Amino acid sequence: MEITMRFFANFREVVGQKTLHREYDDVSTVGDVLRALSEEYPDMELFEDDGSLREYLTIMRDGKDIAHIEGMETELSGGETVSVFPPVAGG
Repeated sequence: MEITMRFFANFREVVGQKTLHREYDDVSTVGDVLRALSEEYPDMELFEDDGSLREYLTIMRDGKDIAHIEGMETELSGGETVSVFPPVAGG
């Protein structure tokens, strides 16, 4: 299945571009894609040492925050866009 990945801020710098298109044979969830991405780009530091997603990251599937769907178990069927946002702070 093909997944489009979009990156923002420091994640864009690590990947070297705004958008990646990846073909996956063995993924079915957002968590699977993020683990594969983390292996490809270890400097992204998406996960804590215990394997949980880093706090304050925002991951979206087709514009919807996965925290409001099924989290890391949010299913993918192909053709989706997964966006990765770093923590945002402001005042």
